[in-house]
Amino acid sequence: MLTRETQIRINYADTDQMGFVYYGHYAKFYEIGRTEALRSLGMSYKQMEAEGVMLPVLENFSKYIKPAKYDDLITIRTTLIEKPSVKLLFEYELFNQDGELLNTGKTKLAFMKKTTYKPCRAPKNFMEVIASYFED
Repeated sequence: MLTRETQIRINYADTDQMGFVYYGHYAKFYEIGRTEALRSLGMSYKQMEAEGVMLPVLENFSKYIKPAKYDDLITIRTTLIEKPSVKLLFEYELFNQDGELLNTGKTKLAFMKKTTYKPCRAPKNFMEVIASYFED
């Protein structure tokens, strides 16, 4: 299992009329968490796309527990919970600066060939990088 944490500051533009983070922005926060988790391993979406593999989101789930508010410092805990093959399953927990759990979520993505838009196995270099997190 691979877990990484990323912090972001909530901007005014992320909030709604009630002063809470608009619910649709949580998908963006999950993407930030995923992107930074991969970057921490020396990988990036940009690199994978340059090598001909894309990662579209197939499913997105959110559970809202407490509202995030303007200027909160949010920690996004991103976990790749199982060894991927054609699909990746990420889980997320978002905490405010006081350590309160605000939101949980999951996304399922698929590896896809950029030229054919067909599912494919995870790239070999990706699997080599994450292998130590999923030793049998």
